[in-house]
Amino acid sequence: MNKILLLVLGLVCLKGFSQGNVSYQRPPEEIAKLLEAPLTPFVSFSPDKQWMLLLERSDFPTIEELSRPELRIGGLRINPENFGPSRSNYTIGLKAKRLSDGAEVEIKNLPDPLTASSISFSPDSKHLAFLQNNADKIELWIINTEAMAATKLSERKVNTAMGGYTWLSDSQQILFTAVPSTIKPLPQKSRIPTGPVVEENLGKKAPARTYQDLLKNPYDETVFDYYTQSDLILKNLNGQEKTLNTASINSEFTPSPDGKLILTEVIQHPYSYLVPAYLFPTTVSVIDLDGKLVKEITRIPLLDYIPTGFNATSREPRSYTWRADKPATLVWVHAQDGGDPKAKATIRDKVFLWDYPFTSTPKELISLPLRYSRITWGNDNVAWVYERWTNDRKERVYQVNPMTGTKKTVFDLNYEDAYNNPGNVITAPNAFGRNVMLINKDNSVYLSGAGSSPEGDLPFLDKMDLNSSKKTRQWQSANPYFETFISFLDIKKGTFITSRESNQENPNYYLRTLGSPKATAVTTFPHPYPQIKDVKKQVLKYKRADGVELTADLYLPPGYKKGDGALPGFVWAYPREFKSADAAGQVKGSPNTFVRLSWGGPIYWVMRGYAVLDNASMPIVGEGDAEPNDTYVQQLVASAQAVVDYAASLGVLDPTRVGVGGHSYGAFMTANLLAHSDIFKAGIARSGAYNRTLTPFGFQAEERTYWQAPEVYYTMSPFSYADKLKEPILFIHGEADNNSGTFPIQTERFYNAIKGHGGTARYVELPYESHGYTAKESILHTLWEMDTWLETYVKNPKEKPKDSKVNLKY
Repeated sequence: MNKILLLVLGLVCLKGFSQGNVSYQRPPEEIAKLLEAPLTPFVSFSPDKQWMLLLERSDFPTIEELSRPELRIGGLRINPENFGPSRSNYTIGLKAKRLSDGAEVEIKNLPDPLTASSISFSPDSKHLAFLQNNADKIELWIINTEAMAATKLSERKVNTAMGGYTWLSDSQQILFTAVPSTIKPLPQKSRIPTGPVVEENLGKKAPARTYQDLLKNPYDETVFDYYTQSDLILKNLNGQEKTLNTASINSEFTPSPDGKLILTEVIQHPYSYLVPAYLFPTTVSVIDLDGKLVKEITRIPLLDYIPTGFNATSREPRSYTWRADKPATLVWVHAQDGGDPKAKATIRDKVFLWDYPFTSTPKELISLPLRYSRITWGNDNVAWVYERWTNDRKERVYQVNPMTGTKKTVFDLNYEDAYNNPGNVITAPNAFGRNVMLINKDNSVYLSGAGSSPEGDLPFLDKMDLNSSKKTRQWQSANPYFETFISFLDIKKGTFITSRESNQENPNYYLRTLGSPKATAVTTFPHPYPQIKDVKKQVLKYKRADGVELTADLYLPPGYKKGDGALPGFVWAYPREFKSADAAGQVKGSPNTFVRLSWGGPIYWVMRGYAVLDNASMPIVGEGDAEPNDTYVQQLVASAQAVVDYAASLGVLDPTRVGVGGHSYGAFMTANLLAHSDIFKAGIARSGAYNRTLTPFGFQAEERTYWQAPEVYYTMSPFSYADKLKEPILFIHGEADNNSGTFPIQTERFYNAIKGHGGTARYVELPYESHGYTAKESILHTLWEMDTWLETYVKNPKEKPKDSKVNLKY
């Protein structure tokens, strides 16, 4: 019997799918109302911890907003009407809450309507700056926190296509990028080419991943220059304004901590049609506050040669920045192995320091046997330098004395091992307004971490002696709550802010004091979706057939009792690679977290009578010299079988009625599970990649190329097994997917392969959508498609009709 082929806008005979042209659909109200629930505000705190900002977030944009002009060029997505990034979310309401008495203060004279982004306090907390994103221009505004009134700071149009703004340490000056004052209309593209587009490689190795939105021709270069060039402007709050450079592509501009110099990175020609803009040639320089060149630091060439592998980097000096605890000291890293992780080297990276006025010889701070990761600065005597090596999941943290160069190892760990993660060191603004390690008078610091354990995450705050490295616990979350440290308010008093939640209580902020069990509410945000307040959540722990321990979050409908019988199920997952079975088997997350809903998650279907298994562990393990993906399919199928079997053993899941789904790499997983097993009745695959030969220089955590491991690429590609995929599969993909590797052609070709072999499939292409979907109409329609697919093929499976006409055009 021929199986039906389904495509959105096609003619469909199955229950729930309308025939003819399909307009945007709305899912059942129990799903739609959850999506449309009011958003809880974001919060941020002033550096002096006197104010909490309450930021009301914008809802999903409409498809009309999404359909407005968008320029996709050089790896960027730009709104050509206002010289800013496209597809942005904004703050549409802004209030200030005084922490001393809890009073909420209205901010006067805000733009109407407010569409704010990049909201930040000045280092002295006396002002706020933000960008107002209008349809035709972006403006720089400030708020005086004493008067709580907003004013526009400059008449210049801000260019945020590659720029933005930043405060100087004196809190009186702001550096920002403006649309060039000399800008002229963009030249029209001639329909008559001047010749062919030619690329040439003369023996140089230049492997590249499958980047999106690249330059394609000389006119693209002209357009790229037009929208990314900017004037670098220094604006004083007293009204003075000066131009430091003109018509330059200012990709980075960072004031020195003392506010007297600016580190700039300016993109230069020639460009490339194979890599995005952040790999284009760059000149790194230091200028003064008049725009005069102090020192050209280096010229970085086109970085299209970087070797494959996650430990690969450029052979030129990189990661230029300022030392946070000094007035004007440059810091950078230089690979000692040519940036090639396959090269043998006892030292991989060196970190250098160079003091203003940059006339002396740069000083080496530390030599690293692994790849440099980051630095957290403390003071003259303390800095923490992090190094990593992906292949063996190694991370080390060194405590370095910048004065003497002496070092000791603070932590030497496997970063996959969540149970032994010591946490992150707490930082606080220094006199320059830069975040540095919060070092107590007794030479101790604080560490905040997730507190992962076999019982789930129990976040903590530790105090660690920098001399002995001895740690003492200061505070830890306790059942039945999941509570995380946010920030100290007053270190002398030991007061700090936490975010606390439980299964039934939505997150709110609390004031605590070290040594006291008391928690005082700072916010009282209401429950965003009370209709699921009684949804039951349970963290399941079970084992795969090979003994690897697994977990999944089980959600059951409100009012469900075990005697009600087994339910249809929906498994949602995202595979991850590990180098040890022990790390793969560690418990992820907490049983005490609030039931959060995201636009793309599966929890909606608990309200439709499903047992939902979210975050089901799908670890792909390769211990020792073994590569995880060498047995990808076998491990994937075993993990899927384990979660279904265990949930069925509890009596809550009907194993004959289970669907599976995922997004991106989870979509790849879904297709593989349907191709290689009969565990699931149907699958839902969103924005995935299915043919790994189209990502030949690596994907996800796979470092080997197609030519190094052709069998792995073939076996892992569900496209190779399109003839074996017999269970119904729903494909959804944004037509403007900008994620590396997940071009829409991946879904188009796989759908056609399944169609050619008589499989059951439906392909929904969402206009204007990227890798993640944003328009309200798109998301509601996605939920409708998913719900109808699950109801048709999982909850109420029926024999499929023999024939159906198919319109292959969306």
